Amino acid sequence: MADYFVHESSVIDDCVKIGDDTKIWHFCHVQSHAVIGERCTLGQNVYVAGDVKIGNDVKIQNNVSVYEGVTIEDSVFCGPSMVFTNDLNPRSARTVKSYEKTLVKFGASIGANATVVCGNTVGKFAFVAAGAVVVRDVPDYALVAGVPARQIGWVCACGQKLNASYSCGLCGKRYEIHDEGMCETR
Repeated sequence: MADYFVHESSVIDDCVKIGDDTKIWHFCHVQSHAVIGERCTLGQNVYVAGDVKIGNDVKIQNNVSVYEGVTIEDSVFCGPSMVFTNDLNPRSARTVKSYEKTLVKFGASIGANATVVCGNTVGKFAFVAAGAVVVRDVPDYALVAGVPARQIGWVCACGQKLNASYSCGLCGKRYEIHDEGMCETR
């Protein structure tokens, strides 16, 4: 027997997998074949399209739509009213749908009212500032802001902005730059 909570105002279609300890709040809609992991929270008015995969420990705040083509890995935060797109050439009369893929990697955070344009990847532990518009891949641990989003720094896995020597003043972790972005030193 499943051990999750769905508010009575929400609609969960057939053939949906929802992990234990997940909470789905008011006025949400989860379409068939979506997969939602364990210990997730979907705030008020969240829409999850069919075939979307959401990992464990994901927090999706109010008014977010997760459209087909989006994959969200574990421990991701999606701020209130942030937007995922899935079609680079939207037309209402077009009958053939070809959705671009978007990947949000482990531990990433996307701020309120940010937009992630489809076809891009938000890297591991990356931080997308509120209101930013992501139009290209965001490296692991990168801090991006603005329209279009540009990198303005690096962040620790704990969320703190790294100092000039790539260390965290909050938790003390140290990092170094690699080809793919930033990684923690051992």
